[in-house]
Amino acid sequence: MNETSEFYLFYKHIAKFSSITEGEFDDIMSYFSKITFKKGDNLAKLGEKVNHTYWISKGLAVSNYIDNLGKEHIMQFANEGCWITDQQAFYNQTIAIFDIVCLEQTEAISISFENREKLCAAIPKMENFFRRKANDSFVKQQKRLLTYMTNDATERFNLLLKEYPDLIQRISKRKLAAYLGVSRETLSRLKR
Repeated sequence: MNETSEFYLFYKHIAKFSSITEGEFDDIMSYFSKITFKKGDNLAKLGEKVNHTYWISKGLAVSNYIDNLGKEHIMQFANEGCWITDQQAFYNQTIAIFDIVCLEQTEAISISFENREKLCAAIPKMENFFRRKANDSFVKQQKRLLTYMTNDATERFNLLLKEYPDLIQRISKRKLAAYLGVSRETLSRLKR
C-alpha cells in the first residue's frame, strides 16, 4: 500500500491489532465510509439513536455531557488516530447520553453498527480487532477514572500534557477545564 494513500494510517492502525493483508484491507474498507464534518457538526446528539462509530483521520471531536446544573463534563477528546462514539448507545443501539461535537473541521472513517456486525462475520480477524480495541478503550477509561479519583488537578493537568502535548493548543480553556473537572480560575493557576 502506498504510504501517501489517505487510508494508509487506518491500515496501519488495524494492522497493529490484527494481522491483515492489503487485499483484506480493501475488502474491509467496503464496510466503511469516509466523511468530512465542519466545525460544530455533531457525530452524536443527546437523545438520538447512535448508529456509527468514527475513527478520526484529521481534526478533533469531543464527547461531552451537560449535567442538571448546566455544567459541562468532557468524557473524551478524539484527535487523529482515535475512535469516538457514545459507546453505550452504539453497542446497545439506544439513544445517546452524550453529545459528540467537532471542534475543528474533521475527517473521519465511519462504520455503522450493522456494517460492523457484517464485517465481523465476513472477516473474523476484524472481530478480533474490535475486541482488542474495546479492551484497549476500557483500560484507558479505567485509568482516566482512577486518575480523576486519586490525583489532584495539577497532576491531572500534567498527565494530560504528557499524553497529549499538542491537544492543549487546540482546545479552549473552558473545554480543558471541563475535561480536568476544575473551574477556569483553577485552570489559570495550573498553567502558571
